[in-house]
Amino acid sequence: MKKFLKFTLIMYCLAAFIALGWKVMFVEKSFGEEGAKSSKGGAELWTQNCARCHNMRSPSAYSDKQWEVITQHMRVRANLTAEETRKILEFLKSGN
Repeated sequence: MKKFLKFTLIMYCLAAFIALGWKVMFVEKSFGEEGAKSSKGGAELWTQNCARCHNMRSPSAYSDKQWEVITQHMRVRANLTAEETRKILEFLKSGN
């Protein structure tokens, strides 16, 4: 009986994981959520995404290499797309 319960629990978790991954990959893109965010410029994205949690820093506060590391780290934490991250990084590098 314990094996059956373990197996059932694993199958439910797997099904939930697959369903969540499918939603993120297909459903959100089909409704244009990524397109809406991506149409904004780097300065606007930086203000909207970074200012929620951080005090605004001058783009010249860090070097280009430092901004590359920071934006890659924050891409994951802020749930940014690759295009949004690229635009924010370009904006930050333009200040150096």
